[in-house]
Amino acid sequence: MFTATSRTRLKANASNGPTGPVNALTVDVEDYFQVQALAGVFPISTWDACEPRVERNTERLLEIFSDAKVKATFFALGWVAERFPQLIGHIAAEGHEVASHGFAHQRVDGQSPREFRSDVRRARQVLEQASGAAVRGYRAPTFSVGAHTPWVWRILEEEGYAYSSSIYPVRRDLYGAPEAPLSPYRPAGVTQLVEAPISALRLAGRSWPCGGGGYFRLLPYPVSRALLAGVNADAGRRGIFYLHPWEIDPGQPHVRSAPLKSRVRHYLNLSRTEGRLQRLLRDLRWDRMDRVFAEELA
Repeated sequence: MFTATSRTRLKANASNGPTGPVNALTVDVEDYFQVQALAGVFPISTWDACEPRVERNTERLLEIFSDAKVKATFFALGWVAERFPQLIGHIAAEGHEVASHGFAHQRVDGQSPREFRSDVRRARQVLEQASGAAVRGYRAPTFSVGAHTPWVWRILEEEGYAYSSSIYPVRRDLYGAPEAPLSPYRPAGVTQLVEAPISALRLAGRSWPCGGGGYFRLLPYPVSRALLAGVNADAGRRGIFYLHPWEIDPGQPHVRSAPLKSRVRHYLNLSRTEGRLQRLLRDLRWDRMDRVFAEELA
């Protein structure tokens, strides 16, 4: 449970640096060969034969966050935790929150409720063993939940999760729930679990993505920063930003056999992400999901 002490610590940590609401900094811990855009090139049967780069890239993110004196939530795959338990332990030892990204980055809407339950249970067990801490948060691979998967939140709650950050209230080809609330809410069918959507703004009759990922690499940095500042200005909403370890790795293998759209989506501006991230950490206020939304989760 999140206590008054946790909330006091949040206010104290956020008192230095920029002013404004404290935003949630999150990392989806997966390797370059596990992303949805390259799923046609790297089926799960090939993953163990691929060169792993997730450990070194995540360690670099830990260095960046340490230099900036910020804490984050790492939504890690159980698959990664099984192979690199020391990495998950290091994340927790540095004071970051370890949360679940499922086990093997399989889309939720491609699983049955029974398969989903098995997946999130297995991932949580592996992550808790590696981190030595309770895992209370979950993020669906590729934001693959929504009105078409109403059973998801009930299963998460039954499996011991306190919150999900699996909805992106925008419309995109691979995902999106543009009709979803912009602020944390309690989905139908649960009593305690909270859904905390990735940040978006509704302007000119549509939802605009503000929460990072590929948009952070696509858009000029001042635009990304202005969008997140716009979220903070919208009744003081706290933003949720996400990125992946492979997004700071321009030296990763380039797969030329992937479709052009997938290659553009995956490789665009990789060399610029680290510098942009360092600027973002200086320009806005950041902390872990569980502390940023402590009031909602209490």
